Amino acid sequence: MEITPFWSLPPELWASLALTVKLAGMSTLLLMLVALPLGWWLATTRFRGALLLEIVISMPLVLPPTVIGFYLLLLLSPAHSLGRWWEQVFGQTLPFSFSGLVVGSCVYSLPFAVQPVVAAFRMLPPEMAQAAKSLGMTGRQTFFHILLPLARSGVYSGGILAFAHTIGEFGVVLMLGGNISGVTRVASIALYDQTQTLEYANAHGFALLLLLISFGLLLATTTLQKRRERWRKPAWEMLRMSR
Repeated sequence: MEITPFWSLPPELWASLALTVKLAGMSTLLLMLVALPLGWWLATTRFRGALLLEIVISMPLVLPPTVIGFYLLLLLSPAHSLGRWWEQVFGQTLPFSFSGLVVGSCVYSLPFAVQPVVAAFRMLPPEMAQAAKSLGMTGRQTFFHILLPLARSGVYSGGILAFAHTIGEFGVVLMLGGNISGVTRVASIALYDQTQTLEYANAHGFALLLLLISFGLLLATTTLQKRRERWRKPAWEMLRMSR
């Protein structure tokens, strides 16, 4: 089958890829701002309802993307209070807008950002925080100077996975954003369009490009996980350095 080289792909495909990278970057930034405190809380709390919250966060892993997109479309529409508030404040609706895609991507990719962070914090011995406190460190100092550096590979993995997952989104973005050129037409939808119009050479070349990007992101995640033990310093050494 004929394959269009990357450098010969139509401009609209490059525009959709740029929009996708922008969406993935903004979504990942927002997700990590939520995943860090939420992951730490889930890893250390004794609250009985935390298990239920973890299940709710993990729902996008098993729900069909179109189901998530459908309910987000209803929730964010002006017919509901959240969508009505957004329209009154910002003057536009969330559905079929880039902002709506960011909201949908954050919801859909939340477990990919949170779960690696939770796993990384749970691997840390609880005695670390107690030892840091006994040495006069505050809770903030303990978190940022001891615990977070030790869990950094999990944090990086969560960010990369969230970014990669957003790159490959289709069902949620199609349901919530439609197919508006320059606004909501992300890479996966553009690839679908090329296939529907029988532009198989362009579709093949673009699909191969997305495949290489995804492979690179997963390779980075795997490398971080493999190096986790090498990056982790003895707890007492970290405590001594932080004083």
